[in-house]
Amino acid sequence: MISTSEMIRIRRQMQRRIRDVVAERRRARQMEPVATDPAGEPTEVRSTPDTSLSI
Repeated sequence: MISTSEMIRIRRQMQRRIRDVVAERRRARQMEPVATDPAGEPTEVRSTPDTSLSI
């Protein structure tokens, strides 16, 4: 059985990892070039959201 303090420590570690991944993906999206449509209007390039981190 895991103690309460150990459970809290693991939960905080998981939350920290999730925040790091979200921040890394945000930075990667900001680095993506902005695509333009045929009319010359910039359109934001978006990929499908990754749901593998759903809790």
